[in-house]
Amino acid sequence: MRRILLVVVAFAAWFRVQAGEPSKAILDYIERYRYIAVEEMINHGIPASITLAQGILESGAGQSELARQSNNHFGIKCHTGWTGDRVFYDDDAKGECFRKYDNAEESFHDHSYFLTSRTRYAELFTLDPTDYKGWAKGLKKAGYATNPEYAERLIKIIEDYDLHIYDKLTPDQLLAMEDHKKMETDPEPEPGPYGEVAEAKGYGKGVFYFNRIPTIIVQQGDTPES
Repeated sequence: MRRILLVVVAFAAWFRVQAGEPSKAILDYIERYRYIAVEEMINHGIPASITLAQGILESGAGQSELARQSNNHFGIKCHTGWTGDRVFYDDDAKGECFRKYDNAEESFHDHSYFLTSRTRYAELFTLDPTDYKGWAKGLKKAGYATNPEYAERLIKIIEDYDLHIYDKLTPDQLLAMEDHKKMETDPEPEPGPYGEVAEAKGYGKGVFYFNRIPTIIVQQGDTPES
């Protein structure tokens, strides 16, 4: 089953790149943060597709000023009880207080804590973990964002970039996928002194033995029948 998932992910990514559809910034964002999204899903029950889609939407795939300057990828405001660093930006109102983090990973961890620690989001955790549409609609209903099209925008990002595939992966499977990709993209090793292919001068056609291994010399134009 794991190999099937890895092949599906690889094929989906290849197809979309070949079609020229995706945003490079979004693809880079997914590549960079998909592992932590899967980890947060395993630890807290939030679909990885939802975490990634919210990060992409709220931070402009990591390009927004709030994300670049304050590492806030989810647009989380200070709210009562926040004792960490803060910054102020104009949003629904002028000069609103937003949380500031030391790095992006802290933002992902706090996003999980934010959703799991507030009763208004509790109903989401009764949904099937692969029900990204239910999660998207539930986030909008619970008031995560004021944009009336928030759920639809999350769903579109998830489906355009096949993020729902990550909802079926474990961290180990994701690591295996990354190892598989690395093997495919690593350059072929340079041949060593014993791996050089010598020009077949002085040998006629037929079978001979090289280090006790049956060997056949073929030349351009030869066929299996010849």
